[in-house]
Amino acid sequence: MNKQKVFEVLITNICEVLPELDGHRFEPEDRLADLGADSVDRAEIITMVLEDLSLKIPRVELSGVNNIGELAEVLYDKV
Repeated sequence: MNKQKVFEVLITNICEVLPELDGHRFEPEDRLADLGADSVDRAEIITMVLEDLSLKIPRVELSGVNNIGELAEVLYDKV
């Protein structure tokens, strides 16, 4: 699995939790909070992505990411 595929899995789950973003042109610099995701939405997105990627990592390892591009990078490194 490449970084682009991880990014696509992330976007798919973001749009599932926040359907109003369907059709949005996502950029790696986008922040979940800026896209309208509250803390519950963010937790749900992370849980769904980890399930889709069959990853089991402590959430604390994801706490330092600033945007969805960095999140995709961290997740890719764990795949």
